[in-house]
Amino acid sequence: MTPAGWPGARSARWRPGTGAPRRGRDRRAEILLPAPGSRLIGADAPRVAVVGGGIAGLAAATGLAERGVRVTVHERDAHLGGRLAGWPVRLADGSHATMSRGFHAFFRQYYNLRGLLRRVDPGLTMLRGLPDYPLRHSDGLYDSFARVPRTPPWSALGFAALSPSFGWRDMAGMNPMAALPLLDVRVPDVYHDLDGTSAWDYLEGIGFPPSARHLAFEVFSRSFFADPRELSAAELALMFHIYFLGSSEGLLFDVPAEPFPAALWDPLAGYLTGLGVDLRTGHSVDAVTPHEGGGLNVTCDDGPTRHYDAVVLALDAGGLRRLVGASAGLGDTPWRRRVAQLRDAPPFLVSRLWLDRPVAADRPGFLGTSGYGGLDNVSVLDRWEGEAARWARRTGGSVVELHAYAVDPAADRIREQKDLLAQLHRVYPETGEARIVDQRHEWRADCPLFTVGSYADRPTVRTPHQDVLVAGDLVRTDLPVALMERAATSGFLAANALLERWGVRGQTLWTVPARGRSAVLRALASRGGE
Repeated sequence: MTPAGWPGARSARWRPGTGAPRRGRDRRAEILLPAPGSRLIGADAPRVAVVGGGIAGLAAATGLAERGVRVTVHERDAHLGGRLAGWPVRLADGSHATMSRGFHAFFRQYYNLRGLLRRVDPGLTMLRGLPDYPLRHSDGLYDSFARVPRTPPWSALGFAALSPSFGWRDMAGMNPMAALPLLDVRVPDVYHDLDGTSAWDYLEGIGFPPSARHLAFEVFSRSFFADPRELSAAELALMFHIYFLGSSEGLLFDVPAEPFPAALWDPLAGYLTGLGVDLRTGHSVDAVTPHEGGGLNVTCDDGPTRHYDAVVLALDAGGLRRLVGASAGLGDTPWRRRVAQLRDAPPFLVSRLWLDRPVAADRPGFLGTSGYGGLDNVSVLDRWEGEAARWARRTGGSVVELHAYAVDPAADRIREQKDLLAQLHRVYPETGEARIVDQRHEWRADCPLFTVGSYADRPTVRTPHQDVLVAGDLVRTDLPVALMERAATSGFLAANALLERWGVRGQTLWTVPARGRSAVLRALASRGGE
């Protein structure tokens, strides 16, 4: 099946000696070849506006500019990176630091995102691997992925065998027939099968023990900043496929060795500028309207309306809703209705604390938590981020970050911030004696919410207007990608769709296998559906 929004794409496996782009360790990863065409655009290069300077917008801009298209990136904020942006702050002790919207894990199966970053760092030296992905429950259970095999099906079996949250009685009480769809996840079939069920109800039907549900599967659902009672079970199954039974990359991940701007976006901005990309930060696009003579007019808050041959809308759900609502004549009525129905996930909180003493040396750099109130994870930034490590060495302190996902919109925010601090003291008691040198709290509510039954109405890369493309982690791609990798992949898909129209070959992409990789498990799943 051709991925949505990408006509002409072909799928093939990597073969030694083909010169295909570098990927991860999984030799069953799928290559998605773009439609054939010339290497570069002709002399009369079209002009394209990319609205949004996050991962999706920067991927689209890269794919287009590398082929000779004249690209302008319009970003509302003063800094590139979208949800991975960073900005300078001055701490109470006079130190300069970089604040952000919090920790992000760069998993090894994020092939297209990592390919984007390789433009400026071929060896990905800006990323540093963490040794484990530990999960801790307040009742004392502790899971680790360091010793779990990475090759399916041994990855899932190994996790169950090594995890204290799976006992023999728990295993005997499970419904294996209900779990069979997890053995052969295919996109988009998984949405047809499971999108009408919530992640919570699906796990209830399988009979996963509550401790295992909290420690394993809730990690996935909360990666979407969503309550599992609202999240589509199809998204949960897709994540299970990406990390457990569809890929041998496993659940270990890398993190940037410096703050996001220094490690990622400043170098990429320099690369794009060198390709002739015009990066316009610190202003917003107010409207995009079709021009009767062809192309589109882009109205900004910083000057006159500009005309472009095409536009890529690489916005979050709220930004896309607002822009389409303000852009008369853009798309048709059904498409505009689908965009208007996009929902945002509940608010999330990122609290960063600069403490006057170190966290105990045996604490992991990252810890997922469950049962500690609203606290979802703890990061000790000075264990891997250079800027935080330098501050910690200079002061003898530590830099700690706390996340709370899917916070009740009606919650008292000051109380939530205090509760996260109290939960940190439960998880790492030594922090209760520390003085807070400075603290910053970021509240946001701009992540897409993939509710039960919403798949059919999500925007695809292509729109009713051939000159308008959509990119971002909210986009329906019909590929086994999610989160940051969905953003990067959709950005390249948008660029490829335009390049195909202009007779230019686009970006070759990679994904984890598009179906369950074990023939035995696929056969079991097939029998379960009979």
